[in-house]
Amino acid sequence: MKKELNLAVSPHIAYDEQLLKQEVAEQLSLKQTETFHIKILRRSIDARSRNIKINLKIGVWINEPISNEDLNIHYKEVTTSNKHITIIGAGPAGLYAALRCLELGIKPIVFERGKDVKARRRDLAAINKEHIVNPESNYCFGEGGAGTYSDGKLYTRSSKRGDIEHILKTFVFHGADDVILVDAHPHIGTNKLPQIISNMRETILKHGGEIHFQYKLVDINYINDKITSIVIQKAETETTQEHNCSHLILATGHSARDIYELLDAKKIAIEAKPFALGVRVEHPQEFIDSIQYSCTSTQDVNAKREYLPAASYSLVNQVDDYGVYSFCMCPGGIIAPCATAQNEIVTNGWSPSKRNNPYANSGIVVGLELQDFEAYKQFGALAGLQLQKEIEQRAWAMGGKTQTAPAQNLQDFVTNKVSNKLIDCSYQPGTQSVNIMDVLGKKIGSTLQQGFKAFDKKMRGYVSNDAIILAVESRTSTPVRIPRDRETLQHVQIKNLYPCAEGAGYAGGIVSAAMDGVNCVNAISKLFY
Repeated sequence: MKKELNLAVSPHIAYDEQLLKQEVAEQLSLKQTETFHIKILRRSIDARSRNIKINLKIGVWINEPISNEDLNIHYKEVTTSNKHITIIGAGPAGLYAALRCLELGIKPIVFERGKDVKARRRDLAAINKEHIVNPESNYCFGEGGAGTYSDGKLYTRSSKRGDIEHILKTFVFHGADDVILVDAHPHIGTNKLPQIISNMRETILKHGGEIHFQYKLVDINYINDKITSIVIQKAETETTQEHNCSHLILATGHSARDIYELLDAKKIAIEAKPFALGVRVEHPQEFIDSIQYSCTSTQDVNAKREYLPAASYSLVNQVDDYGVYSFCMCPGGIIAPCATAQNEIVTNGWSPSKRNNPYANSGIVVGLELQDFEAYKQFGALAGLQLQKEIEQRAWAMGGKTQTAPAQNLQDFVTNKVSNKLIDCSYQPGTQSVNIMDVLGKKIGSTLQQGFKAFDKKMRGYVSNDAIILAVESRTSTPVRIPRDRETLQHVQIKNLYPCAEGAGYAGGIVSAAMDGVNCVNAISKLFY
């Protein structure tokens, strides 16, 4: 007999299987003669009071063996399939689109401007150590997309956009720990994601799909509002080749500015959209733990961390007509240089699977609306993109025209004081003391100041000179949308073009991007079957 049980227990019980089994036996009044097995189906942390609880949904099998869920996924051989879909980009949207093609018996042909996930590492090292940005292979471009080397958080609120469980099971099928099926805020970690991405690639190739690295989309040919072919450029030789395609999924990610410019030049409809911009803030992880877990001392923090993960936070506040909020919070993480061009500074954050680094970082950003792009209206749909570029390039100039990031101790920023000496932080290329207000401009900067003051009231001690901010956090989402029909997911003008995921303005993270890739393939498959 199987039963399901909801429990709220202390951390030391939740993470000790024997103690948890005893608790289950007591709750169900099981006899000593009865044998039973348990499996955690769902887990979340309730840290709203000092008496922290772990909320568990538990499956209990009484007097029968435990039944494990079948995680096998059936992919079809598509080598000789006459049904093809061309996919631009091998981030989560592109890879999941390709995998969905295999499930439906469609051959995916993927072109990725960057390198494979292993080769990308050399280019990431060059950014961190030598301040050299490869515009085609960096934290944003390459196999696996931006999420591969920028944390791997799998939490999304987009439950109505697709089958989240299938997305997570696909990760497990390709090597992820099945704990991601249990935790309320699943996380894989930058140290583990590359191998999982490699396994996904092998699945695609094994079943007859194609993946071409270091091939960049440089032109789109269309007649009567229908794409006839695309032009792809090979990185090493810069030679181009034409590729005929009947259905094109454009999953290029939020940083492929040349794609927006190409569409604009080809008179393929795009539009400006709101986005957010600000800084990345870093605190000692012990401070965040002490606040979130209501600790009274370092000893108390260490005791609670024996069972609990590095604490995270989520903050939001309204400042006049602007929202200020935390974004991509990385407990036990590192701040990374995520520029895609040599003359810009972009920051992001990531965490290893254990989240065991001494710092916690998060983007703190201001939500910008279309009226904030008024000074750039001559750029049309690219107005927000131009604002984004200008601030990133200003950050680069003020940081010393390297990947050294402009920085300011947090209390100094709030009180309009340039820091005499910056505190240490995890950003490897280094920091330069500046007035961050001069990087962001008065409107964004003053709004952030007010937001930080409000956050300090919610988390006492949040604003101090034990914390540091780095500019600029600017790739929270794309400032351009590629409009599509809600039902068919086709571009509103080009009927066999499928704008997809973050780069098109329809997703906001790994899972939502993956679901959008799947949805685009599902939409195209209706035309095949």
